[in-house]
Amino acid sequence: MLHRLSAALCLCAIAVCGGPARASAQQQNWTNYVRIGAYGLTPENAAEIVREAEKDGVFGIEVDNDIPGRYESFLDPTDKLKAIRAIAEAAHRAKNHAFVYIAGTECITANADHSPHSVMKDHPDWVQRKITGEPAVFTGGAAFWIKPGDEDVWISPYSKEWRKIYMARVRQIAATGIDGIYVDIPYWMTHFEGWENTWASFDDATLAAFREKTGLDAKKDLKLGDFTDPNFRKWIDFRIATMTDFVREIRDQARSVNPGIVVIPEIYPGIEREAVVVGADVYQMYGVVDAIAHEYEFGGGEHMAASRTQLDWFLYQAGMLTFRAFAQGKATWILNYSWDGNKDVDKRDAMKNLAMSEVIAGANFWDAPGHEMAGSNDRPARREIFDWIRQNEKILYSPRNPIHPVGVYFSPEGRDYDADEFLPAYRGTLVLLLQAHREFVVVTPRTLADFHGDKLILPGASQLTDAEQRALKEYVRQGGKLVVTGRNASGLGLSENVKVFDADPAKRYFDALEKSFPAAAEKMPADFLDAIRVKTDFEIHAPPTLAANWAEVEGRPHIFLANFAGLEPNKVAQPAPAANILVSIPAAMGNSLAFLPFLGEQQVLKGKQAGDLMEFALPTVERGAIVWVP
Repeated sequence: MLHRLSAALCLCAIAVCGGPARASAQQQNWTNYVRIGAYGLTPENAAEIVREAEKDGVFGIEVDNDIPGRYESFLDPTDKLKAIRAIAEAAHRAKNHAFVYIAGTECITANADHSPHSVMKDHPDWVQRKITGEPAVFTGGAAFWIKPGDEDVWISPYSKEWRKIYMARVRQIAATGIDGIYVDIPYWMTHFEGWENTWASFDDATLAAFREKTGLDAKKDLKLGDFTDPNFRKWIDFRIATMTDFVREIRDQARSVNPGIVVIPEIYPGIEREAVVVGADVYQMYGVVDAIAHEYEFGGGEHMAASRTQLDWFLYQAGMLTFRAFAQGKATWILNYSWDGNKDVDKRDAMKNLAMSEVIAGANFWDAPGHEMAGSNDRPARREIFDWIRQNEKILYSPRNPIHPVGVYFSPEGRDYDADEFLPAYRGTLVLLLQAHREFVVVTPRTLADFHGDKLILPGASQLTDAEQRALKEYVRQGGKLVVTGRNASGLGLSENVKVFDADPAKRYFDALEKSFPAAAEKMPADFLDAIRVKTDFEIHAPPTLAANWAEVEGRPHIFLANFAGLEPNKVAQPAPAANILVSIPAAMGNSLAFLPFLGEQQVLKGKQAGDLMEFALPTVERGAIVWVP
């Protein structure tokens, strides 16, 4: 559990030894610094919303005023447009920013059981369908936000008439002067009961678009759910590309009338297989939007922070750090939930755990009660958290550049086509590195050419395109070394400067952690850790229940620490303090170390010299902390 940071780099702080191209502060805007609160917008309450936001330290005001997602305003948006203009003007007077919620492919008709008009009654051809023809139309009880008597439909992005009107509404919203458009879950309908394995949609418009692109009949030429079927893989790619193009067009249309506006889709799948099922892949979407709000969930069961296991906390860190790599300097917002009435857990502790885990990873915190977007579980606690974030926002949200990391390769096609092989290996690798306190950077096909670190891990390697193989061979030609794991590691056509682990050690370690956390950390795969070690000079010794990640911030090396020791689902939300943490730096860097505890004040620590090193004993870390050379 030792990490060393290059002394030469720390002294000069001018060149990145490894990792994708340096992020720049010039790339950032208000979205990188938000402290989000959400509010229901009416024609009369814009000024009140802004006053409440200012009182609570909210910077980045979300307002719920859904024009295209409600059939009545989809047809006539006049009143809602006036309200949006009012909140934009009020926010700007207060030197704040506001963004407005709209639905993606969902549209609700209120009281449809008594209305002569609804989407389904007027336009049944717009609606997504199962392969059997069943339409994606739902009533009260299908989801908590659908009221009795309402009609909830999910529309195909290939419905030309609907899309034309939808984009017209986007332009009208942008023309109000609002700062952002927040697009809620632009998905294929696969997440309501009975639709999970449908691989929808098979409506006529979507079938025609797929046939035009591939020459295939999606009803006849695919083996649905068979990831080895080349035609099914084309269906996967088509569905993801469709939703990516949909949000790209929203952004293009909005900017055609308001060049400064930002578009932020809300997406719940992260790096896991759910992204393939619903067709909303944040890796692809980051390239065409301004930020993403992650309602990040994975696996089954509850997703409240108060209900997380210690392993869950590490997996969320792995996911968020991956998002930050996908974003390439764009903002990552996290709409997760901390507490839902858990009787044995203090809601303030749950909120603080969640906030700490997000800001330590460089993501923006959005507090929300239960599974609602608006309000707070505890406004005084939120004010305390937001005030600390505001005071330390430069450290938290200035660009984080890699120092001397090992690279970990995220393979989009590995996740898309062979998730059972790739995901445990990838997630296991990141958790292992976080627990072993090794610096890493996530590398993707978009950033591979800019990665110049000494070593690059290909976890669970089973799917590589020809372009990826060429890029990897070029990396090796320039002196990089590959560490490849997985059942197909020996057959990828990569031979020079390659260390192969056919029996994936990170996947085995992940399996052990699932059975026994944190006890399995006593048996970290030493041979694998040795193989991925890079030469560094900055050491930290800490327990494996403390996650550590490194970055250069404003020219200085920082370590971001998150403590999950002692947390128990629905029982214990106060972490066991992490003590006896030792840090050493080259003595040439000086005898001081800055220490900033989460929700605390900055301290300056003095070290003791031991040869050519300066050693520091950190104060006890309760939830989290940041340390750096001042």
